[in-house]
Amino acid sequence: MTRMLKKPEELEQIAVQLRVDLISMLFEAGSGHTGGSLSSADIFSVLFFYEINHNPADAVWPERDRFILSKGHVCPIYYAALARAGYFPVEELMTFRKLNSMLQGHPGMNKGLPGIECSTGSLGQGLGVAAGIALGAKHDKSDYRVYCLNGDGELDEGSIWETAMAASHYKLDNLVSIVDNNDLQIDGRLRDVMNVYPIDRKFESFNWNVIKCDGHDVKALVKAFEEARSCKGKPSVIIAKTVKGKGVSFMEDEAGWHGKTPNKEQAVSALEELKKIQKKTGVWSGAEIQLTI
Repeated sequence: MTRMLKKPEELEQIAVQLRVDLISMLFEAGSGHTGGSLSSADIFSVLFFYEINHNPADAVWPERDRFILSKGHVCPIYYAALARAGYFPVEELMTFRKLNSMLQGHPGMNKGLPGIECSTGSLGQGLGVAAGIALGAKHDKSDYRVYCLNGDGELDEGSIWETAMAASHYKLDNLVSIVDNNDLQIDGRLRDVMNVYPIDRKFESFNWNVIKCDGHDVKALVKAFEEARSCKGKPSVIIAKTVKGKGVSFMEDEAGWHGKTPNKEQAVSALEELKKIQKKTGVWSGAEIQLTI
């Protein structure tokens, strides 16, 4: 199998479905990270249903592109994307964070979940792992590409910038970092907690190819990935401007929803909002999860 290359309208429909899955999963689990998962739903839709070269029927296909979720706490939206892409049954999503489930609170390779390249969650480490894999691909003369999703708050970590320097030094043009720039971390605004701005100029100073786009516009994301794919001689970073909690009005741009999950009333309200969006975009062909309450 190769890239799925779904059309923009399909990618929009998939992103809404991923958000529906997410709310259902988090309500069922009673724990997990809501805000950052919602902000990255469109990114996951474009990654797994347009950009990445992968084969859900063979998760260890040698020619596959690799994806590393550096901000491992938003794994529920990652799991939803994997399930909707066909890596495992969609029904498994409702076991999230339950005893003996493959779907734990951070991605773990030891749980037997197909599609997981690396156990992640300790912030700042995922980009280094991705760069190492990309360097290995160069050494082996392999054509696969490596993608890493980073949080903007995660850029506080010095290991990110050590990797930025190394990736540029080794001219890793097969490496793409996507920064989910929702401007909020667990304790508040980036500028208040630890000001990492200007993110673009920092990466430029490390000789990265910097691309900025609207992280909720699937056409803009597709264009950004294509631009990164065409860049030679240096790694690329896509700074995707997003809104934490995107898609659910009472969660949007609220730091309090970082690691908070909806109660029954909130889950019903969130799903009603998402259903209205679904009616406008059209329901994707994947079987839809129903919230059981």
